[in-house]
Amino acid sequence: MKKKILKVGVIGIGNMGRHHARIYSQLIGVSLKAVADISATAGRVIAKRYNCKFYQSYKKMLAEEKLNAVSIAVPTHLHKKVALDCINQGVSVFIEKPISMTLGDAQQIIQAARKQKVTLAVGHVERFNPAVQKLKDFIKQGKFGKITSIWIKRVGLFPPQAKNANVITDLAVHDIDVCNYLLAQKPKRVYAKAGKALNSRRLDYASIFLDYGAVDVSIQVNWITPIKIRKLSITGTKGYAELDYINQHFKMYENNYQKGFDSYGDFIIKFGTPKVERIKIKTEEPLKLELQNFSDYLQSRKGIIVSGKEALVNLEVALRAIESHKTARIMDVKT
Repeated sequence: MKKKILKVGVIGIGNMGRHHARIYSQLIGVSLKAVADISATAGRVIAKRYNCKFYQSYKKMLAEEKLNAVSIAVPTHLHKKVALDCINQGVSVFIEKPISMTLGDAQQIIQAARKQKVTLAVGHVERFNPAVQKLKDFIKQGKFGKITSIWIKRVGLFPPQAKNANVITDLAVHDIDVCNYLLAQKPKRVYAKAGKALNSRRLDYASIFLDYGAVDVSIQVNWITPIKIRKLSITGTKGYAELDYINQHFKMYENNYQKGFDSYGDFIIKFGTPKVERIKIKTEEPLKLELQNFSDYLQSRKGIIVSGKEALVNLEVALRAIESHKTARIMDVKT
């Protein structure tokens, strides 16, 4: 049976939204009908480039275009209002991370989508990074044995477009989602230290510690490092891996050890040279994979999406980290 063409729009064509428009214009089975933005100059440029209509009012776009779905890529403090306006029109939504500013707002969006029976997906793009997907496969196959720790470094310079964001909810939330995905659970507790090094108005560096019970996670994020680094390492009883988000590859180090006893009868472990393998991965644009999965899910329910419930947990962990920084206390994750 031939799939129906999915009619989509994009609300907000800034740093992320313009890429949503570009990718939708390329996807098979998807028709980019319109984009909406408060900037008429920028909006018309994108509309002309991808041969679609431009609206300065997203509400007018919703009324006139009869869309199946929209991507919402506006500033986070506008997510709730825009999402509810779309959902209440019966339009499925893809909201760029984080889902909202507060847990209450996120819950309202989730409840509205459930009531209107429309799809709600949230843009945690690193989950769709081919290297992360391959790492997840290795974990499922038991290649790491019992995982004991994950260490992540996501640092670089301050992005000019992140005017009202902070480094935890804007940056660390990527890795919170990745860890929840890789470990198939949420952390039990959060502890964080953060500060304002170069910008007195927002947190621009943080160290976050997540307690998953048997697994400890350490996340370092900042907007003060002069080079861009996006790396993850994972340690288990059978092996160790180092993943590069940017280059989309990782190295696997397989443990080579023997258990025995020394001449005094004491238990020892003798380590040999580890087997090292560079895992070959087909490089693909994570956002394109993410939006392809979103469109597939809308058309056949076969795609993969990050649900509102998962995004709510990600947001809670990030907010608990901020609270931990402010109070110097370990915070429980409740959702």
